[in-house]
Amino acid sequence: MKKVLIVETNVQKYAGTNEATGLWLGESAEFIAELYKHKIEVDFVSPLGGFVPLDPRSMKYIDKDIMDIYLDKNFIQEGLINTKKPKDIIPANYHAIYFTGGHGVMWDFPDNQEIQEIALKIYENNGYILSVCHGVAGLFNLKDRKGNFLISGKNITGFTKSEELLAGKMKIVPFFNQEMAEERNAIFKKKRFYKEFALKDGRIITGQNPFSVRAVAKLYLEELEACKQF
Repeated sequence: MKKVLIVETNVQKYAGTNEATGLWLGESAEFIAELYKHKIEVDFVSPLGGFVPLDPRSMKYIDKDIMDIYLDKNFIQEGLINTKKPKDIIPANYHAIYFTGGHGVMWDFPDNQEIQEIALKIYENNGYILSVCHGVAGLFNLKDRKGNFLISGKNITGFTKSEELLAGKMKIVPFFNQEMAEERNAIFKKKRFYKEFALKDGRIITGQNPFSVRAVAKLYLEELEACKQF
């Protein structure tokens, strides 16, 4: 079957600070772990290609599955050191695109037109668009061929303002996910902070926070099972 394309950030620090950020490791690793159980292959892309930094705080939340992926030579080489550039991606090779989080994505996901075009082509080919936590930033400016926001009228979720408050990032982040979603006429849903929550609306699947990665993956896998893709 076709692969899943995983999108990761290149941003190493919060804008205007010396505080490190980057990919939230588990948001890539846990998702991959679930897909590997079904022998689904993945590729990695980032806005600039190449190196993907890790959010140091994410290293506090490592379990066996995350560590197994983190030690995997392919993940190290293809997912952290040498991610593909958008120009090297052939959308027809993928059944889904998955936007990972970590605060860095708030700066390099929303306005990347190359990745938006990849996502739209996958979606137009009956594929899925997935995100978790701050990865929802990759959906905000994604438009269809008529110029309409793809998330308009859709039920979605992402990292909440309450969660930003608890993370201590209220004054650093460039926007709040719920506000961005509602400005685009999306229906933003959420549950209690730092609790697992994911939802599907058509072929868009989103998860609220780092504890929702596996829920996103499982909703996607259920869709594949329903259409006998594996």
